[in-house]
Amino acid sequence: MTFDDIRTLALTWPEVEDGTSYGTPALKVRKKLLVRLREDGDSLVMPGVPPDERDMLVERQPSVFYFTDHYRDYPTVLIRLSKAKRAIVEPLLRRHWRTLASKKAVKEYDATA
Repeated sequence: MTFDDIRTLALTWPEVEDGTSYGTPALKVRKKLLVRLREDGDSLVMPGVPPDERDMLVERQPSVFYFTDHYRDYPTVLIRLSKAKRAIVEPLLRRHWRTLASKKAVKEYDATA
């Protein structure tokens, strides 16, 4: 996958817009970070993943999921896009979008999906 793949997917959801975060391309929902590209150009910073789930993902697929000491205390996992498949990334992304989008937008999206 690439960040453009992530962007194309997420921009189909209500209230998602392009932005930047720490000087890198990002997607935001109502001005809150949905996801961003890490400075290495291949890793996705994916918030909204609790530490216990993150640890399980890293253990099961260390070539795809990882984290650095910087993110150790945050509910965030890093995803190597070059190793990731849409079927793995999309559910995490969609779940986080649902927490950031307005209830109205989620309800309308669910009605059409």
